[in-house]
Amino acid sequence: MLGPVILAASRSDRMRRLISAAPVTKQVVDRFIPGETVDEIVPIIQDLSDRGLELTMDVVGEDITRPEQAAAARDAYLALIDRLGELELGTRAEMSVKLSMFGQSLEGGHELALANVRPVVEAAAAIGTTVTLDAEDHTTLDSMFAIHEELRKDFPQTGCVIQAYLFRTEADARRLAESGSRVRLVKGAYKEPAEVAYQQKHEIDKAYVRILKVLMEGAGYPMIGSHDPRLISIAQELARTAGRKLDEYEFQMLYGIRSDEHLRLAAEGHRMRVYTAYGTDWYGYFMRRLAEKPANLRFFARSMISKG
Repeated sequence: MLGPVILAASRSDRMRRLISAAPVTKQVVDRFIPGETVDEIVPIIQDLSDRGLELTMDVVGEDITRPEQAAAARDAYLALIDRLGELELGTRAEMSVKLSMFGQSLEGGHELALANVRPVVEAAAAIGTTVTLDAEDHTTLDSMFAIHEELRKDFPQTGCVIQAYLFRTEADARRLAESGSRVRLVKGAYKEPAEVAYQQKHEIDKAYVRILKVLMEGAGYPMIGSHDPRLISIAQELARTAGRKLDEYEFQMLYGIRSDEHLRLAAEGHRMRVYTAYGTDWYGYFMRRLAEKPANLRFFARSMISKG
């Protein structure tokens, strides 16, 4: 399987330099990451909103090695919130954050990440929107969930992400599926060992459905993070069975992937949120998009060959 190889490459400085230097890379990256600055991304936000879509914005970057980098990540999100406030989109444009960007892996990282993310959550609430904490590799999750719980004391609308391929996730879903919670379910995009995660696609898909059923039958607000047509259909059926109205759950997909499906679901009355990343430190995010789906890798390979 190529996925684990690509995920390993996402941590390789040598591969980062090689791929970043390829002339075709920017053209392909632009498919998934449509801008590097707030000024570049604002027209994208406006266009997607005008099409009836909602957004969750991600400032890309993960490899934080110094506290000042974590502070810079915080400030980048605060600058984004300033611009979102001008657009007056409310919850139609929320934010997704990776706590690794806020210093989670540094010495005293749990407290540092909480201190850096709190002002972002406060500023988001001030303009009428919210923040979702992205899930990263399994070693970071206890810290993420603890920060999520702490933030929800003052900002109960703060969301979090759970990953279907981890053995622990069904139990996490049962704990999180409470009134007022917002939970995004994804398959998972990190290289995890067999001791903690399912390794086969069919196992992950079955786990996804089990966990989604828990969320749909719970009292919270499920966010279905998938591009898989079969899982989307199953999600719709589970929502109907649970008696959920169209505004009591939402679909989420990545910018640049199945864009026609984004519009189709929105036209049917579903809440459809597009995960839209921007920034200059795009490498890790881009490599995980390649690892998630063979079609993305084929797209990149064809582009490299045609421009070679």
